[in-house]
Amino acid sequence: MFGGFLTATPASASHYSGVQGVDVSHWQGSINWSAVRNDGIEFAYIKATEGTSYTDPQFNSNYPNAYYAGVVRGAYHFARPNYSAGSTQANFFASNGGAWSADDRTLPGVLDIENNPSGAMCYGLSASQMRSWITDFYNTYKARTGRDVVIYTTASWWNTCTNYWSGMASKSPLWVAHWTSSENPSLPAGWNNTFWTFWQYTNSGSVSGISGNVDRNKFNGSRSRLIALANNT
Repeated sequence: MFGGFLTATPASASHYSGVQGVDVSHWQGSINWSAVRNDGIEFAYIKATEGTSYTDPQFNSNYPNAYYAGVVRGAYHFARPNYSAGSTQANFFASNGGAWSADDRTLPGVLDIENNPSGAMCYGLSASQMRSWITDFYNTYKARTGRDVVIYTTASWWNTCTNYWSGMASKSPLWVAHWTSSENPSLPAGWNNTFWTFWQYTNSGSVSGISGNVDRNKFNGSRSRLIALANNT
């Protein structure tokens, strides 16, 4: 993930407890997924697509190799709401890695929607337009896959660009990005009275099998619950 305006903060020891994961893209280069799994990583989200036409060049290697190493994996799409409609990007994602199957190791896809890395923070959309764009993506992805898309975001971006919208909290699992030494992440509007599902707690983690820094995450539950999420049970 680009991370936007997040400031890197050392993770606390407690963050490394529980069911641990990473998220990766071509920026991590070639990955030894067996070494990743042997280092205690149980799940991974892997970049598949961005915008309307970009596919990550490492996805076709990372996605199957993570699976065969025993890592529960899913794909993510980096949103570019200023490029095209939500439905267009959801269809592109579902056709290029974001599909789903009940096989114990495939998580529902992710809509990564965060600070614009190359322009206005909210991509030039009003809060109403952003809400419509996200709804369009969600509805199309669910029609294609039968799954509720996971939303990756920060509290700051979401609250600013959707104007504290609570409309997705009852539908989409939350993957919150908050790089902090705190024991709990700050959650975006709507999810404040519910649980986060995934928490990206640092962008400067290290894992065997991956060169350099990598985003580290944890799942809010046991491995059996992670498998249940993967299988929609």
